[in-house]
Amino acid sequence: MLEAENTRTDLLSDLSLIREAAREAGEIAMRFFKQSPEVWWKEGQSPVSEADYAVDKFLREHLLQARPDYGWLSEETTDNLERMQNARTFVVDPIDGTRAFIEGKATWCVSIGIVEAGRPIAGVLDCPVKNEIFDAAAGGGARLNGHIITVAPTRSEPAVGGPKTMIDALDHADRRDFRSVTYVPSLAYRIAMVARGEIDATFVKPNSHDWDLAAADLILEEAGGMVVDATGERLALATANSKHGPLAAGSGALLGKMTRILPRFR
Repeated sequence: MLEAENTRTDLLSDLSLIREAAREAGEIAMRFFKQSPEVWWKEGQSPVSEADYAVDKFLREHLLQARPDYGWLSEETTDNLERMQNARTFVVDPIDGTRAFIEGKATWCVSIGIVEAGRPIAGVLDCPVKNEIFDAAAGGGARLNGHIITVAPTRSEPAVGGPKTMIDALDHADRRDFRSVTYVPSLAYRIAMVARGEIDATFVKPNSHDWDLAAADLILEEAGGMVVDATGERLALATANSKHGPLAAGSGALLGKMTRILPRFR
């Protein structure tokens, strides 16, 4: 009993650490927001801004100073597989939704997860423009600005996010229409929309990465849903390979229907 209490206290301490770090990181990002930050283009025509680098530097220094025995995996840091020797790993996207950030849109967030034994155990999404903070610790529920959130109950006309080709395939397979939602560039935020019940589910196209998913995966799980791969399994995170194939995020029978069509998008 005492060991379980100590583990819980340790987990809540980690959640508090990353929640505060995400808040400070969001403030750093806001100094660049709508200020025409310098932008570079990575392979695959993915943008990265000077704000991404500034936030990454702050989080790497701040978090590893607080937890020097944790590993580090971030979109904007060259990966070092020595991280796999650590029991816990910070998995970070300094700005998830960089395209939205550059365009002056609100749907971007700082994403910080902590992964242990392949699964997230604490996660925070701080969305400063929208004044929204999603957070979760394993076994403790998911919250938005301190209030418990859950996935939506079954609806007659489910709203599904993600690539149109995947939603169209679901329409055909189920012989019914699903309401598609306006595309949200931040994958983490889109999954959080499922967790809060704003939409029912979302597809994830191939080649998402651990840093897009770690925090949002836990938040959705604690809200009553799941992110699954084409075999219907939960994700293994912070392994040697940080990239994933097609995924589905949601709950209930709808998630099962979505999972069945994922193999065709591998």
